[in-house]
Amino acid sequence: MTQFKPEGRPTVIPRIFTKDVAGVAGFTASVFGAQGEVPANAPADLRIGESIIMVSDGGGVREPQPACLYVYVENTDETWRRAVEAGALTIEEPADMPWGDRRATVQDLWGNTWQIATMIAK
Repeated sequence: MTQFKPEGRPTVIPRIFTKDVAGVAGFTASVFGAQGEVPANAPADLRIGESIIMVSDGGGVREPQPACLYVYVENTDETWRRAVEAGALTIEEPADMPWGDRRATVQDLWGNTWQIATMIAK
């Protein structure tokens, strides 16, 4: 089989276009523990666990485009608290969902929606 993607990269990578790449990267680092650099003239690859989120300014070709991301974390309530402290607006406070996740939903300062979840039942 032909190598069609870089080694270690998933097949699907969510992408956020924003005018404030450093701000979004800082938010994801402080709330979700994201790791990654914000290089000049290239998208930022932010790693949360085994996942990658690509964040860029669109290179003058694309307008800002927020995303909606469902992120599993060890503790929904603690992560939700960090998001709110980082300036996010609460859309849904932490609550147990009928399918077995404890979930909260916030919107960051750039319009991205983050659903923060922890599996509580199998």
